[in-house]
This record gives sequence, C-alpha cells and structure tokens, in this order.
Amino acid sequence: MCTVAGCPELTPGGRCPTHQAEAERARGTRTQRGYGQQHRIRFRPGVLQRDPLCVCTEQGHGHGQPCGQPSQHADHWPLSRRELVAAGDDPDDPRHGRGLCHRCHSRETALHQPGGWADR
Repeated sequence: MCTVAGCPELTPGGRCPTHQAEAERARGTRTQRGYGQQHRIRFRPGVLQRDPLCVCTEQGHGHGQPCGQPSQHADHWPLSRRELVAAGDDPDDPRHGRGLCHRCHSRETALHQPGGWADR
C-alpha cells in the first residue's frame, strides 16, 4: 500500500507512482536545492577523492566498522547543507562532507531529510 495517508494504491513499497512524482516535483532540482557549480567542481570531487570508500559506520555494518563499498555520493555531514548555510559556513568546503556508497546515502537521506522515513 502507498505510504501516503489515505491513498488506496497498492504498491510493493513506499509511495505509489503518482505520489512519488509529486514528491519529486516538490523537492525541486539540484540547483533549486542549492547544489550549484561549486558543489559539482569543489565539494563532490574533494570529498570523493578524500573518501574513495564509504565511511558510513551506521547500523548494519557491525561494531562501528566502515561500510567499505566504493563511495558514489558526497554527503554533507555532520551538518546538513541547510544547517551549514544557516550557520554562515561554506557548504561547498569538502571538510563538511563524507563519502558514502549509494545504499548508505539513500538510507541517510531517507532517515534525515524532509519527506523521508523520518516524516512517518
């Protein structure tokens, strides 16, 4: 069943296609969310060069050991991009990020970003 309250659509998990499309439209583009040229040329390459392997030690990896899969995403951490901007810090400085594999980044985003699992 779709995870949006009141939606009767049967779906294998998460939102139905209609509600997923609505959520993506509301989310905005990368540029609208603040990920501009400096993110692409400075933040992401700097983080992935420093952390070529996923550094996530969250649940499921056992005893605080890093995941160790190849990093595919530069994740703002421990503060989010929004928090860095609000604090007057440079959100495109690679020291404000960590390299994560796709699986770990998806889990972190779903747990901590608006519209993710944390909304339930």
